[in-house]
Amino acid sequence: MKRRWMPLVALTMAAMFTLTACGGDNAADANTNQGEQSTIVIDDKDPFETPDYNPEVTEAPEEITPEPEEEVAPEGMYRSELTGEWISVDLKDQRPIAAMVDNEKTALDHYGINDCDIVYEMVNSTLNNYITRLMCIKKDWVGTEQLGSIRSARPTNFMLAGEYNAILLHDGGPFYIDVYRTQPYSNNISGGFARFSNGKPSTYTEYVTYDTYKNPKTGKSYDGLKTRIEKAKYTTTYNDFYQGEHFNFSSKELDLSGESGSITAEKIALPFPHNSSKLDYNAETGTYDYSEYGKPHVDAADDNKVTTFKNVIIYRAGLTQYDENGYMVYDIENNWGSGYYITDGHGISINWVKVGQNGLTEFTNAETGEKLTMNVGKTYIAIVPKSFWDDLDIK
Repeated sequence: MKRRWMPLVALTMAAMFTLTACGGDNAADANTNQGEQSTIVIDDKDPFETPDYNPEVTEAPEEITPEPEEEVAPEGMYRSELTGEWISVDLKDQRPIAAMVDNEKTALDHYGINDCDIVYEMVNSTLNNYITRLMCIKKDWVGTEQLGSIRSARPTNFMLAGEYNAILLHDGGPFYIDVYRTQPYSNNISGGFARFSNGKPSTYTEYVTYDTYKNPKTGKSYDGLKTRIEKAKYTTTYNDFYQGEHFNFSSKELDLSGESGSITAEKIALPFPHNSSKLDYNAETGTYDYSEYGKPHVDAADDNKVTTFKNVIIYRAGLTQYDENGYMVYDIENNWGSGYYITDGHGISINWVKVGQNGLTEFTNAETGEKLTMNVGKTYIAIVPKSFWDDLDIK
């Protein structure tokens, strides 16, 4: 059964910004892309004030539930801002990478995808039956042996990578990316990654490595991220353009089945006609197994294990085609819309809003208006063109 999205009621969001404004044009100010901070007014009355003593009252006052104890982190650990998982505190200030990964069938099998924290899938071109590309965000990238294969980027990728203060790794792109890749918030490395001899055309042989890689067949050496980031004079830690965390993570397992407007979401068929992406809920692992081209997606660098996600975010956005070559950009800058958050077999309606080029895409619960809270774990995010939204199948 296909589920059609209810019309978004978000008139209040219109007051947040004017769509004709372009936050990315003010390149000198790292904070121009952030929305106004709302003010929380707290009532002066103490909700825990005990009643006046009355000797005639024989019933004990209502017991007050104590505040939950503050979570204590394991020694040397902190909760990742990308997954909510406990990871080494040594990584706390390290900025992530965002790798553009070719999703054409010839590029399979992928390497290193299962080590990434967030994987975006989005249309890369209006040609070739609306082929998609992956953008894989990885926090702990030091020591990466093989990630990819790497392909070109589009303007949307620079805006999204900027949200995470990530270094975007790609192999060129159309000239439409020039205005984005030269923005102060945008640190990116293009081309020149390690070439592996895998029997495929050269287009599908380029992979990210951390250390220098020497191809045993050709004898040619390639600098890894360690050297290339240093040469580019990029900081490996968060800089002034980092705008904070995208998500809240629940301290206990979320159960969306009891939420208002909750839907069953055990099988998800994405409306991407080229590769027919699907996500199937795996009750044994409590995660969603990803498949495309009619078979499970596996990671060749992870013993061919299936790629799986704890969280799924699907949201819709318009797109603008630049020319007859199919080059395009999603209409996400200074815009808003609707979508779904899905976990553990159920989903809820969400809204999204993004102010400026590298401003955070803020996701909120459509019923409560509160910032989206997610389960701890890795996340798959799909941006679906508005024209395809009715073909999204969730059941």
